[in-house]
Amino acid sequence: MMRIDKLLSELGICTRTEAKKLMKQGRLTVNGEVRKDPSDKINPETDNVCLDGEPVIYSEYVYYMLNKPAGVITATEGSEMTVMDLIADQRRGLYPVGRLDKDTEGLLLITNNGPLGHELLSPKKHVDKEYLAELAKPLQEDTADRFREGITLEDGTLCRPAELIAVNEKTCRLIISEGRFHQVKRMFEAVGNEVVYLKRLRMKNLQLDENLMPGEYRELTEAEIQDLLSGTSQD
Repeated sequence: MMRIDKLLSELGICTRTEAKKLMKQGRLTVNGEVRKDPSDKINPETDNVCLDGEPVIYSEYVYYMLNKPAGVITATEGSEMTVMDLIADQRRGLYPVGRLDKDTEGLLLITNNGPLGHELLSPKKHVDKEYLAELAKPLQEDTADRFREGITLEDGTLCRPAELIAVNEKTCRLIISEGRFHQVKRMFEAVGNEVVYLKRLRMKNLQLDENLMPGEYRELTEAEIQDLLSGTSQD
């Protein structure tokens, strides 16, 4: 059971103070009956809650796929535009899983499921992430082999083996299973090249929806959610 004002607050619809005001105005109904006491408790899973005639849908966890545009930072707040500014859902606890550089585009998972985010980012899990990279110079013949063996970054850090698939002489797909700071860019720097465009296409088996324009997002399908959860402690 949950207080009505807490439900509205957690969903980011309004503050508890605002909930008190709108309920006094008779704008909220539960199972067709007007409720004016914000302290009334309901079952959000079974009760039909409506605000101004529109259903208020509650779910413990939500999952959004965002096609992150360039120029937006991956953070929950900041002086610049953040990825969270692109999400209309303002419920508490939503955050981006992992980071994409400001100039990097592509797949970003937004959720309030903290344990799932932790497992997807855990170094022990080695979750695959696939990128499309455009380079300043043509790929060398031995680049794929060097990445497959494990690139040593300029600071001496040894990366796990990665799979490089050439698209053309200056474009490739790269699959890595770790998430070090600026890792893709630093890997190419280590072989004398430079990334001029980077886009994440996949995390685990979650593929970026080609119908999403940069800055657009959608909820994950049930199949996508179950696939993300598979192999985690939340199964």
